[in-house]
Amino acid sequence: MTGPVPPGVAGGRDGWEEAGGRDGRSRLDGGSPTGRVHVRTFAPGDGAPLVSAWARSVPYDPVTRERFRRHVLLDPNFDPAGLRVAVRDGEVVGAAYGVRRRVPVGGSDLEPEQGWIPFFFVDPAVRRAGLGRRLLTGVLGWLAGHGRTRVDFASYTPHYFLPGLDRDAYPEAARLLTDLGFTPRLEAVAMDRGLVGHRMPEAVRQRADALAAGGYRFGTPRDDDLVGLLRLAEDEFGPDWPRTIRHALDTGAPPDRIVTAHDPAGRVVGWAMHGAYEGLTERFGPFGVRADQRGTGLGKVLLHLALERMRAAGAHTAWFLWTGEHSPAGQLYRAAGFATTRRFQVLRREVRP
Repeated sequence: MTGPVPPGVAGGRDGWEEAGGRDGRSRLDGGSPTGRVHVRTFAPGDGAPLVSAWARSVPYDPVTRERFRRHVLLDPNFDPAGLRVAVRDGEVVGAAYGVRRRVPVGGSDLEPEQGWIPFFFVDPAVRRAGLGRRLLTGVLGWLAGHGRTRVDFASYTPHYFLPGLDRDAYPEAARLLTDLGFTPRLEAVAMDRGLVGHRMPEAVRQRADALAAGGYRFGTPRDDDLVGLLRLAEDEFGPDWPRTIRHALDTGAPPDRIVTAHDPAGRVVGWAMHGAYEGLTERFGPFGVRADQRGTGLGKVLLHLALERMRAAGAHTAWFLWTGEHSPAGQLYRAAGFATTRRFQVLRREVRP
């Protein structure tokens, strides 16, 4: 899940004076080389300049205006008061975004103690003056004002940019977040695999044949099969994945991007898919197998069937953003030829009320 963080954000105080108003705006003035910087809430007209500043600030993880619109502005939980924007001489030079649920992912749980900071950044021209700290503390204060005593960095679902903090890419930002009380909650890795020349391993092919001989069925789900698929995703993996599957199909993803497995009784017991996130053909997932079917080889079969379909669709690479590197899923991916490309830490800050 998730949220670029720029390198070079200093954690020290800069001696600037801050005067805040009741409207949530503040003015940062001082004798630093950055001149005068105003911090305010998001306003119409900020979108395109914010995306441009993001690209300057976070060259490893830029975003497009379309992704910003989809992940932030069109998110039903978006509140302009939670997006703080730093402006110098009319130019956006930084931002920090806080969000809390006003619409649940599923059911009725609004997670009233939980908040998120999906991203923050500071333009290189105004770093080392404490602006990153001021942006983040402003957002943390806003979340606290809404009763949020627990805040996760980056891993906001359903609209994360990155799953967590890449400490290797952004070490100074890591120090700032640590200084503000964020601690590691878990580690996730992104993985990639080349698909040129991919062939299902013979052992996996034999396992698929054995499962089929035992009454299992693999293939593209029929419309009626989607009921069982969505129930499986909800019951075994929570509300985010069925929402992802629904959204992909609702927005035009062809059903053959999904491979389902049915057991001899006809129940959907696993699936693998690609192209579910933002229509990206080479992005693999979500992928899951019912708990009582794990260890049967079903996951290996589904994974390689999906990779075959991706290659047939012209994909040269399969990639995904996060899994536990040493988890059973991580071991399965590595055995299938995936290699770790990035590491992320999901960070959390908790304040006792």
